[in-house]
Amino acid sequence: MKVKLLGYNIDTFDYENAIEVAQKISGQVITINPEMMSNPEMIEIVNNAELVIPDGIGVQIGLKIAGYDVKRIPGIQFAHKMIELCALNGQTIALVGAKPEIIQLACENLKKEFENLNIIYVQDGYFKDDERVMNELKAIQPRLVLCALGSPKQEIFIKEIKKDMPNSLFIGVGGSFDVWSGCVQRAPEIWQKLGLEWLYRTIKEPQRFKRIFPTLPLFVLRVLKEKFIPKGV
Repeated sequence: MKVKLLGYNIDTFDYENAIEVAQKISGQVITINPEMMSNPEMIEIVNNAELVIPDGIGVQIGLKIAGYDVKRIPGIQFAHKMIELCALNGQTIALVGAKPEIIQLACENLKKEFENLNIIYVQDGYFKDDERVMNELKAIQPRLVLCALGSPKQEIFIKEIKKDMPNSLFIGVGGSFDVWSGCVQRAPEIWQKLGLEWLYRTIKEPQRFKRIFPTLPLFVLRVLKEKFIPKGV
């Protein structure tokens, strides 16, 4: 079931069901967070995606305020599970984005982690010729394409290419390659369970503070306004 929050359609699957659905579909998976929902140009992209899962704790809070009890699904965990399933099922994977050294390390570490993992394409994020990269992906048609180009660039890139790759599943993974490369440590499990990975990363990387605030509190205020203040008031 889909619900609408601030004009964005969001799926209400739990983690297990979202994984089950993702194995059966192709197209665009968006792991949505409050930052994305503060960008008006994302509405059309999100609402035309095949699967939209609530990644950020802020989205879970927003959905709760709106009256929906939906659990967050960490995007990095979701993408990692899809990699595991591709390895088990002999399906091919492409990695696009991040710095050259980061994506190479991520590729090496993932191959060490998952036996028989078939990564057939690796392209760092420092390219300007989108058409070349898109044509290379179209030529090989991997089952899973993970894009770490930053938002909204990765979502726009996926929107443009998915129509020509009808059997591929695309996931925007943001900073996941940094974690899989070993260059950035993921938050300890207790922080993950509490939905505070964003706070842990902000503590570790203070430069993220300007990106998080005031986006998160303003997002909550927008949700409260939508729920309690009639339109036109």
